[in-house]
Amino acid sequence: MSAHGSFVSDNEKYASTFDKGHLAIPPAKKLALVTCMDARVEPLSQLGLNLGDAHVIRNAGGIAQESLRSIVISQYLLGTREIAIFRHTGCGMLTFTSEQVRKVIRETHPGNDAVAHAVDKLDFSEFSSLEESVKADIQFLKGNPLVLKETPITGWIYDVKTGKVWQNSSSKITR
Repeated sequence: MSAHGSFVSDNEKYASTFDKGHLAIPPAKKLALVTCMDARVEPLSQLGLNLGDAHVIRNAGGIAQESLRSIVISQYLLGTREIAIFRHTGCGMLTFTSEQVRKVIRETHPGNDAVAHAVDKLDFSEFSSLEESVKADIQFLKGNPLVLKETPITGWIYDVKTGKVWQNSSSKITR
């Protein structure tokens, strides 16, 4: 059975005890959390947050540049005033280069010029160091004129093997 085959029945169980319909659209803790799409990462429970506390912005690797549109909406329209970059150990973004991904995609679609052209335009934003990628994202956000100047921006790393989180020492960057 496909994963979506049980969505309705599983949702009925969830909805039968659902009591969060009163939550406001703006997050209660005024926090935007940028994190990876990895299925092992569930930042709300891993950081002691609840539904409605934060905007959780996810993409492959939790890349800030890719999240900028959501961050701007979160800050200007929904009142977030703090950003946390939340990376994790064992991230797939540490395991390949953009050129390797492009090669796999081209080989999957041999002779398809449209696919080759499209994939050549993509930057997969891989990284070789968790710590340096966090630092780079903080610098990007702190230097971006669209991010509110007074925004505290911190970096965190979650260990998928131990469940522990620590603040990235290189995340203490000032404007």
